[in-house]
Amino acid sequence: MTTRTWEDLQLPTPGTFNLDAAHTRIGFVVKHMMVSKVRGHFDQFSGSVTVAENPLESSAELSIKTESISTGVADRDGHLRSDDFLATEKFPEITFRSTRVVGHSGDEFTVVGDLTIRDVTKQVELTVEYGGAGTNPWGQNVWGFSITTEIDREEFGLTWNQALETGGVLVGKKIKIEIEGEANPA
Repeated sequence: MTTRTWEDLQLPTPGTFNLDAAHTRIGFVVKHMMVSKVRGHFDQFSGSVTVAENPLESSAELSIKTESISTGVADRDGHLRSDDFLATEKFPEITFRSTRVVGHSGDEFTVVGDLTIRDVTKQVELTVEYGGAGTNPWGQNVWGFSITTEIDREEFGLTWNQALETGGVLVGKKIKIEIEGEANPA
């Protein structure tokens, strides 16, 4: 891979890179019954990153097909696709578009952007860890990343819940988003 040194990091040269769906996972974690966590992911998505000459001017966008949500339990997945949650027929996509990179420390960048769920757009801050760049055994250039953030689902209109007899609620308000992936030249 063609890389360059920028502040002690070996970054890809400027250009546009697409997410490699075979090597990217868009996952989430939410509290269940106040005592445990449910994990899930989305199977269908597309996205790109444009690496700028000045990496702090780079940008990214992502589109996720809401119907592709999977937690490994068919009944729960059906409920998550219903109007109680994602309303996938009315709102077929979740989108993210970065607006700026606000800083970095070492290989960790802070990216701010607009996240849209159920036609509600809110600004979110992502922690993006750059994983490095290389060439895979088939000669393809790749670079890796890890992204985390936490959102309040109720701010996006995902307000369904059920009170528990023991106190608390069935589904937590906070959702942790975890993305692990690779990108390669567009």
